[in-house]
Amino acid sequence: MQIGADEAGKGPVLGPMVAAAVRAPADAVPDAVDDSKRLAPARRATLADRLRSDTAVDVGVAVVPPARIDDPETDMNSLTVAAQAEAVAAVAAEGDAVTVDAGDVDAERFGRRVAEGVDAAVTMRSEHRADETHAHVAAASIVAKVERDARIDALADAYGEVGSGYPSDERTRAFLAAYVRENGSLPDCARASWSTCDDVLAAAEQSSLADF
Repeated sequence: MQIGADEAGKGPVLGPMVAAAVRAPADAVPDAVDDSKRLAPARRATLADRLRSDTAVDVGVAVVPPARIDDPETDMNSLTVAAQAEAVAAVAAEGDAVTVDAGDVDAERFGRRVAEGVDAAVTMRSEHRADETHAHVAAASIVAKVERDARIDALADAYGEVGSGYPSDERTRAFLAAYVRENGSLPDCARASWSTCDDVLAAAEQSSLADF
C-alpha cells in the first residue's frame, strides 16, 4: 500500500504545526488532489472530508504545539521529521511504500530520519515538493492544512481575530500587539521563540517607556 506524508504550519508564529499521512490504494485518492496551497479552502475541506470518510483510506495526524516548537533543545527540521514519522507510524504496515515531502535541504537524509521513527518496515522515498507530483502526498498536505486551519479557527473563537497566524499577516501582528499591550505577555498560542514575538515584545516595552 502507498502512503504519503506532509506537514502544514511550519512557518507561522501562531498555532501548531500539523503533519498528516494518508494510506490508500491509488484509486481511492481523488483525482482533484493537489498541493494544498493551490486549492481554495472550501475545496480542501471537501477533499479532506472525502478522504477521512472513505473506509479504504487511513489517515494519521500529528500535532506539534507551540510549547514544543519553542523548546530550545530541538529545531524545526527535527520537529518536522518527528511529526511526519508520528503521522506515518499511525497508519503504516509492513511493506508499505512511503513518500514524504522533504523538510530538509538534504531530501535523502530527511527520508532516512523519518523512516527511523517508524516501527514498520517500509520503503521510503523523500522528495522536495512531493505534494506537487505525488497524489498521496498531495492528499496528506490537504488533510494537514485543513486540520491546521481548524486549529486557527479555534484560536479565533477563543481570542477574536487572529489572522492566518503567519508573521507577514498584519492581522496576526495586530492581534499579538494588542494582546501584549493588554496582558503584558504573549498568548499561549504564540511561538515565543519566533522573531515576530521578540519584535512585538520590544515594541510594547518601548511604548511603555515612552509613557513615562
